[in-house]
Amino acid sequence: MKWAAALVAAVALLLAVVPAAGAADHLDRPPSLDTLPKLHERTGRDAIRIADRQPEVRAERAKHPGSTRDVFMKGATLWQVSYYAKTRKGDPRKEIAQVIVGDRTGAVIELWTGFRVAWTMARGYDGAFGKKVNAPYVWIPLLVLFVVPFLQRRVFSTLHLDLLVLCAFSLSLAFFNAAEIETSVPIVAPLLAYLLGRMLWIGLRRGVRAPPPRLLVPVGWLAIGVVFLAGFRVGLNLVASNVIDVGYSGVIGADRIADGDPLYGGWPEDNEHGDTYGPLAYLVYLPFEQAMPWSGTWDDLPAAHGAAIAFDLLTLAGVWLLGRRVGGPVLGVALAWAWAAYPFTLYALSTNANDALVPLLVVATLLVATSAPARGAAAALAGLTMFAPLALGPVLATHGLAGVFAPLALGPVLATHGLAGVPWWRRLVRVALFAVAFAVVAIVIGVLTIDDAGTFWDRTIGFQGDRDAPFSIWGLYDLDALQRVAQVLAVLLAVGVALVPRRADERVRLAALCAAVLIALQLVVTYWFYLYLVWFFPLVMLALLGRDRDRDAAPA
Repeated sequence: MKWAAALVAAVALLLAVVPAAGAADHLDRPPSLDTLPKLHERTGRDAIRIADRQPEVRAERAKHPGSTRDVFMKGATLWQVSYYAKTRKGDPRKEIAQVIVGDRTGAVIELWTGFRVAWTMARGYDGAFGKKVNAPYVWIPLLVLFVVPFLQRRVFSTLHLDLLVLCAFSLSLAFFNAAEIETSVPIVAPLLAYLLGRMLWIGLRRGVRAPPPRLLVPVGWLAIGVVFLAGFRVGLNLVASNVIDVGYSGVIGADRIADGDPLYGGWPEDNEHGDTYGPLAYLVYLPFEQAMPWSGTWDDLPAAHGAAIAFDLLTLAGVWLLGRRVGGPVLGVALAWAWAAYPFTLYALSTNANDALVPLLVVATLLVATSAPARGAAAALAGLTMFAPLALGPVLATHGLAGVFAPLALGPVLATHGLAGVPWWRRLVRVALFAVAFAVVAIVIGVLTIDDAGTFWDRTIGFQGDRDAPFSIWGLYDLDALQRVAQVLAVLLAVGVALVPRRADERVRLAALCAAVLIALQLVVTYWFYLYLVWFFPLVMLALLGRDRDRDAAPA
């Protein structure tokens, strides 16, 4: 295995030149409000006077009588004045306004109120997520490259509308990068709703569908383009990307597992809630952290870069293999091109997040869809990353044999459709095999990583369930009651699609239904972000471009 060792060494050498991401400047209290700190030209009292004069601060303090304030040195050249609402004894302080003052000039550099105080990611800091991938000269050409091969002769084509919707998320991201959250958030919900409808239309239909669309570009050219795009993506990651807290979490978790420390609870202050993901999201970082050990600080984190690159390339290979298995070489190259050219997949890579793990494992599940035990094991792996794929359990468990449960709701016709000659007990055996494989994998991973079930629940599902955020219509507009209704409908959808009869080899319909479940889940959560688009993107593209074979055969 000399070639493998050489490859690891080469990657480690390349990652050594990655620019440091770095954590935010550390906050220090001045020795006193009236003493001039070393290398400073203003005192803490001066910074407070400047901040107090701001109209936005006065308005916010008028809304919160009895509010308090505090001042900090933010590095060597800045002051931060924070204002806090009055709270009951023992309650944590709630920051209601924050002002950043330049020490030398005395100018107000930043002023934040509302949700932007707690959510720094809503402030539109340049390059905070992915650095250069957000540049128009990178993003727009990728959008063009993504769309061109799939253009059809008919201008008014459903596929054109589908592609337009996938690209329209870029408009929302542009507003997000400009800190215009009030504009970026409302754009997302109708786009997700459209994709949900399209996936249900494809997944619930049976019989003859339109033939797969023809590619505008020769497949050989696309294959060469995939190779060049893959190289470009890796190169951009190495020289012009950053590691956000998600990737940092993976490295910390891997280090704790390797050292025998509890995975959940007691994390460092600069990533206090990094233990909110499933255990597999940390286990997969182990080989990268061991090859490129963590220094103990939020530095360049080469292990996070290595893991993100591996997840991306493996997903690229997975969608190519899945497309080839479903529709032959042309579909395989088309899906690989879609992954390589769609800018949001590069966005996930350039932030060095772990989100590519979800599509990687879901695609792997579709590759083994005809085997109930393999499907169960793969589904467990996918669910133990971000937890969202756990919602795919019902539709995956009944794939190819949904007639087992159909009589409960849809009648005996669906119970036997496509399942002639298959005894009912065999169908139940297949569901049992899926469940056993799922449980075995989940138990093994849990035994290896979870020391205390209560801590695990509190730090993951408990924390995420209580999380409030302005990045969805529910959090931005405080629509709690309506959100509960939507969440119930999403649960009913996840269970209902499991009753749809499908042959075991109908991977396109399975992909569409899985995409519908993931999209429905994203539609009803309070915290949503653009990295989540990659979770269902390969499934959507397979549903739009692929076609199951038309035959009335019993499932294998």
